[in-house]
Amino acid sequence: MSYPKKLLNDYETVAVDLHPHWWHFAEPVSALVGSIIFGILALVFDVRGTFGDLLKWLVIIVIVVSAIWVVVRYLKWMTTNFVITSDRLIFRAGVIAKMGIEIPLERVNNVHFSQTIFERMTGSGDLLIESGGEGGQQRFTDIRRPDRVQNLIHSQMEENEKRRFTVGTGGSTTDVATQLEKLEGMVERGTLSPEEFQSQKNKLLGG
Repeated sequence: MSYPKKLLNDYETVAVDLHPHWWHFAEPVSALVGSIIFGILALVFDVRGTFGDLLKWLVIIVIVVSAIWVVVRYLKWMTTNFVITSDRLIFRAGVIAKMGIEIPLERVNNVHFSQTIFERMTGSGDLLIESGGEGGQQRFTDIRRPDRVQNLIHSQMEENEKRRFTVGTGGSTTDVATQLEKLEGMVERGTLSPEEFQSQKNKLLGG
């Protein structure tokens, strides 16, 4: 499931929309495979009596629980998005209850990635994003190719800065109007305070 386009600002474009790395499924899939192997061994040795009956029921319960775990993890995977747009970074997760984090690109100070040796082999890792907002630092796990994502964030930051510079140094009326619309959207989402909005508005209008 991709990030809903209706939640994007006008003229905002998506650079990348990622679900967590496949390693996100490692635990439930391992549990399911292990329970199936355990069930096969129980059938091969064909333990009889009361203990055998209890063992069979135990195997069935473990397989069902593991299968449910896989389905739940898949639903979480489907509804988790790490998105980089031309304006901001977005993290959105939740099957029924939703939670999200938004960081405007102009507030991003540093982007760090980390990978263990195993994560380098599988192409996964973590991103640590330092921003000037209230959150300060945000860590995102199970990111695909975090080094490439880091580079993409930096390139989007540079493009965003160029657009802001163009507007601030005599861009067209249309550019100013577009920038104001983006700022208004940030206020509505709570990522920009009314005071910060007014300050940015004054800069755009030359006040």
